[in-house]
Amino acid sequence: MTSTEPETAEVTTEATETGAVETPEATEATETTEAPEAPVATSETPVATSETPVATSETPAATSESATAPRPSRAAGGNAQTVGRRKEAVVRVRVVPGTGEFKLNGRTLEEYFPNKVHQQLIKDPLVLVEKPDAFDIFANLHGGGVSGQAGALRLAIARALIEVDADDRPALKKAGFLTRDARATERKKYGLKKARKAPQYSKR
Repeated sequence: MTSTEPETAEVTTEATETGAVETPEATEATETTEAPEAPVATSETPVATSETPVATSETPAATSESATAPRPSRAAGGNAQTVGRRKEAVVRVRVVPGTGEFKLNGRTLEEYFPNKVHQQLIKDPLVLVEKPDAFDIFANLHGGGVSGQAGALRLAIARALIEVDADDRPALKKAGFLTRDARATERKKYGLKKARKAPQYSKR
């Protein structure tokens, strides 16, 4: 009986040793089976990320097309119709390509505005953009006086030039030809002769 007991002990130790050896192999086998799955998932991720630059590359193309798109013409054929106002005067102007002729209520510029100062004031926008003889101007003027109508006509011509060519706007704006002059006659006050003129004071 004593001789068999050591043999069984040796067998059990060998079994445990073989079991200890088999356990790492089993773990290695599980690791090897799980390892290939991780690279598959990582390989799919770059594919998804590679599609992202394609969408971003299309965006600059759209912006470049919008930047190079030509500016649409605001006035077809160089014709434009505008309105100018000054004090109580209202002027409606039609500008067409021509030779620099003026028709103001059916009359020429010299007949309607004999004053040279008014003639120069009206032609200032055309001279500034170097187009004094490029357009014929037809205007309908009513209301106000001569000075008010001259200022209203200048504003209407400046606005019409922008409708024909938008590149002329910076120069006209800087010169002040696009600003509507809001100054008007001040109203008369009660007890006064005019807006501010009072009757002469008499002590006795």
